Amino acid sequence: MVKKQNVELKLIHMEDVVSKEVEWLWYPYIPYGKITIIEGDPGEGKTTLVLKLAAALSRGLPLPCDDDKEYEPIHIIYQTAEDGIEDTIKPRLEKAGADCSMIRVIDETDKELSMTDDRLEQAIIETGARLIILDPIQAYIGATVDMHRANEIRPVLKHLGIIAEKHNCAIILIGHMNKASGSKSTYRGLGSIDIQATARSVLLVARLRDKPNIRIMAHDKSSLAPAGDAIGFEMTEDNGMVCIGPYDITIDELLSGNEGRGKKKLDIAENFIKEYFGSNKVIPSNEIMMEAAKRSIKRNTLLSAKKKLGITSDKEKAEDGTIYWTWVMPE
Repeated sequence: MVKKQNVELKLIHMEDVVSKEVEWLWYPYIPYGKITIIEGDPGEGKTTLVLKLAAALSRGLPLPCDDDKEYEPIHIIYQTAEDGIEDTIKPRLEKAGADCSMIRVIDETDKELSMTDDRLEQAIIETGARLIILDPIQAYIGATVDMHRANEIRPVLKHLGIIAEKHNCAIILIGHMNKASGSKSTYRGLGSIDIQATARSVLLVARLRDKPNIRIMAHDKSSLAPAGDAIGFEMTEDNGMVCIGPYDITIDELLSGNEGRGKKKLDIAENFIKEYFGSNKVIPSNEIMMEAAKRSIKRNTLLSAKKKLGITSDKEKAEDGTIYWTWVMPE
């Protein structure tokens, strides 16, 4: 017999709800106040990419394919159950140029951490962390939770989502893929499909079959903004993971190891910028942004092309005294 639960009815009137815009840690890939999943097969560069992002964020530096503007450094909590902190994580952070004073780890010596552990929220409150990274997902689900059962995994992820929204903190879950080749990408993540369903953004990291030193990050799911361009990275011995710009490739092509059309999108964006400037040396930035959007050139691709062409940003004053941004073409 099913036990009946008596819960007081509470209604939320939509007219009383105050609308708010989504804030972004990295538009359109990682939103604040939500869960983002970064997944891929073992050894494909998921952790390397996340450490690269954490290093940049700890110093307020531009993220891959983003504009050259600097940001406020943020506090980060990084939890890993697969790599040693002393011999793997910290050396890789240092190599990536991180400010390690901005990155903390919850001590799991006495008790392993889980997504429903009170220490997670306590750490956010104490440090003011804006980013939490849990690597990998299955290590932090909880020992008694079956990640393949939707009725068990949903309450755990809902609890985590509430924490993210309450503190406007971005949460990144790093996940492995299963071996079901030929399946849709949505079904390649380990565990219940509800894990991907709960996340507002899902990013896939994989290598190209014929160019094993190239890694691609592609947007597999984007619920809060148009999907961002895939971004290419080159794995180097000296400089680690180096961004090589937007990459024209589909999720299906990436899962099969195919190269797609490579950097064609970046070439299109460069040609568009040159055409738009014409004989001008200075143009309003909002105008070229709007025209690029009409031509389906995404913001990150446009900014990558801008950087490659050496275009800088400047401020000018209109006749009415308002200040606006411009793009300045170098001589």
